[in-house]
Amino acid sequence: MKKSVFLGALTVAGLAAGAAAAGTLDDVKARGKLNCGVTTGLVGFAAPDENGRWDGFDVGVCRAVAAAVLGDPDAVEFVPTTGKTRFTALASGEIDLLARNTTWTFSRDVDLKFTFVGVNYYDGQGFMVPKELGVSSAKELDGATVCIQTGTTTELNLADFFRANNISYEPVPIETNAEGQQQYLAGACDTYTTDASGLAATRASFENPADHVVLPEIISKEPLGPLVRHGDDEWGDVVRWTLNALIAAEELGITSANIGELSAAAGDNPEVNRLLGTEGNLGEMLGLDADWAVKAVQAGGNYGELFEKNIGENSPVGLARGLNAQWTDGGLLYSPPFR
Repeated sequence: MKKSVFLGALTVAGLAAGAAAAGTLDDVKARGKLNCGVTTGLVGFAAPDENGRWDGFDVGVCRAVAAAVLGDPDAVEFVPTTGKTRFTALASGEIDLLARNTTWTFSRDVDLKFTFVGVNYYDGQGFMVPKELGVSSAKELDGATVCIQTGTTTELNLADFFRANNISYEPVPIETNAEGQQQYLAGACDTYTTDASGLAATRASFENPADHVVLPEIISKEPLGPLVRHGDDEWGDVVRWTLNALIAAEELGITSANIGELSAAAGDNPEVNRLLGTEGNLGEMLGLDADWAVKAVQAGGNYGELFEKNIGENSPVGLARGLNAQWTDGGLLYSPPFR
């Protein structure tokens, strides 16, 4: 078993090294389209609407990158991936970027040879149960059946939590959130566990959300963010600084509504000028146009706009900013300087 796991990791790593050598930035420009890996469907984060158009918080990152590189937020081919298929899709070059609520971990970075370009959502694993079960704490789930997505960090976290609390459980393996929702609602499991944001999104899609409770325990750290292949540093810089541009724009008061006026001429704030390309040559350093960040923000708004529209407190998902507030508001969100 250990040998097969090791060889599997080497295979993924080898695929990643080969695909990265091609130079993804040049490939995307030549193709005229970004291939972006997303989840198979999670309300608020990535899901097609009734017309088949993908939308959501993670989708917003894909569209911002496409806008920055190609000048068109719609120049994206969205590739649905599961917990099992996502890493092979990225390593093989099927996708250029994975923006699929994926946790940044040591082994994924070092062993699987992926580069996480930042964190776009600070999360943690939780549990959802039917209210009628009468459970108020995850520590009361001794002997419970648990729906869990395979190929995810939640499998290991779940085992650690139950072992640490000397309680038992029976796993009910699932591959997609849609399958998990179906199994959970059908009563195939007592509880569904995944990232707390995913639970909120899943609960929001239920016919009667009030009949289900997300328990108070958060049992892990789950820094979620987009990732690229190791060795593709030029492309990694583009994705990293596009995400940072969305974060910095919110901090600097740059929105989709005022960015046109702000980018028309250099103003009094040097960092705003550098970000918007009216001063300096940051775009040139990335191999992009001077107004790359302007296009990225115009694609769907700054970080705060994307958050509020897709998963914020006034959306069906109803998430508070919490740790994902700007550092100036007591959160963890923080972009390095644009200089």
